[in-house]
Amino acid sequence: GFSYLISYFDWSRGGIRISVIGDSTKLPTSLQKLINEVEETTKHNSRLQLIVAVSYSGKYDVVQACRSIAEKAKDGQIQLDDINESLIEQELETNCTEHPYPDLLIRTSGELRVSNFLLWQLAYTELFFAQELWPDFRKDEFVDALSSYQQRQRRYGGRH
Repeated sequence: GFSYLISYFDWSRGGIRISVIGDSTKLPTSLQKLINEVEETTKHNSRLQLIVAVSYSGKYDVVQACRSIAEKAKDGQIQLDDINESLIEQELETNCTEHPYPDLLIRTSGELRVSNFLLWQLAYTELFFAQELWPDFRKDEFVDALSSYQQRQRRYGGRH
């Protein structure tokens, strides 16, 4: 499974940086150690970045960011007036990437919800809902999603 994938694939050869987001404290210690090793080993790779969400939820992400900010305020590292969108974004799990905001989210399985995934980060993301289950999602469905995305006018919250 996941541990086999991250321990036996030569990520460095492909220039791929691995980042894992989520509550790793809920994972077995051996898997936590393996994740830390892979992240450390690949941290300087810059060709591609693979972000793996394990034991992740959007609510968890926002709560852990708030806790981190509260700790910093309690310790006097920041003031109340320092708390803004930018500071919150710095504390989110996706601070591991230069591009934390997806342009397009493809939701498979016919579900019409984001299912507690990247709640903060999806604020201006275009959504595409596909009926197919993930294992059945093929090139044609992917092209349909991209075509739909291409035809949209992105307004980032504005009306015009």
